[in-house]
Amino acid sequence: MASNLDYLDPALIPLEEKVKAYLETEKALRKATEQGQNSADQRRELARLEQEILALLPTRDEWVKVNLGYGPSRVGAWHVPATTGAPERYELRVIH
Repeated sequence: MASNLDYLDPALIPLEEKVKAYLETEKALRKATEQGQNSADQRRELARLEQEILALLPTRDEWVKVNLGYGPSRVGAWHVPATTGAPERYELRVIH
């Protein structure tokens, strides 16, 4: 059984930092969209961070506990099958 303190593992720090940057960029994108600003740069940054997080995740289709500063949070990538006109991919999910 995994310990509830596994999220404090120092090996997860790079993943935690990318997830924090992803959440900040997502927040800035949402704010820019609400204000009607051009958000193309933020969308590209969000996509880049998502790919970096996917590369850092040790597993797929299950949660990884990370420390985002206020107790255990979760991040994971889930398989999304191909649909008409869209290739299969992994969808990033963050619970904070």
